[in-house]
Amino acid sequence: MIRFVLPALILTLFAAAAHADVVGSFANDWTGNGLVVEAFADPQVAGVTCHVVHFDRSVIDRLTKGNWFENPSNSAISCIQTGPITVGKIALGPKGEEIFSQRMSLFFKSIAVRRIYDRSNDTLIYVAYSRQIKDASAKMGLSTVSLYNTHPIWTAGKP
Repeated sequence: MIRFVLPALILTLFAAAAHADVVGSFANDWTGNGLVVEAFADPQVAGVTCHVVHFDRSVIDRLTKGNWFENPSNSAISCIQTGPITVGKIALGPKGEEIFSQRMSLFFKSIAVRRIYDRSNDTLIYVAYSRQIKDASAKMGLSTVSLYNTHPIWTAGKP
């Protein structure tokens, strides 16, 4: 049984990380802890790219503090128009939809990004948040992309 579960778990971890491209990284202290900057395109809104930065624990930090398979789920996000905007079929309700997720530990912790459309202000809202079971509500970031004067194409018709 473990022979089948472990490879499936490893593939799931790699699949989750494959949605974004690392565009930068650097150490932020003497132990080698670092920050990783990743870019990903909104899968349903062509012309919008989001950049997420998250913490990456060093080997020294992992050895001294334990929790070998965990990274903090702190993150920041910024999204911007990077080309002509074409809006595909997106969720228009107040909950929006999740467009990105990346594991930050072997179990129970990930960073996710949700897109919400603000119809009255014609703006896309991107919320990065932690799915950590403990203290998840305090770890979030927000970015917006205004569609005002960008002349977006709505493939399913503008709402």
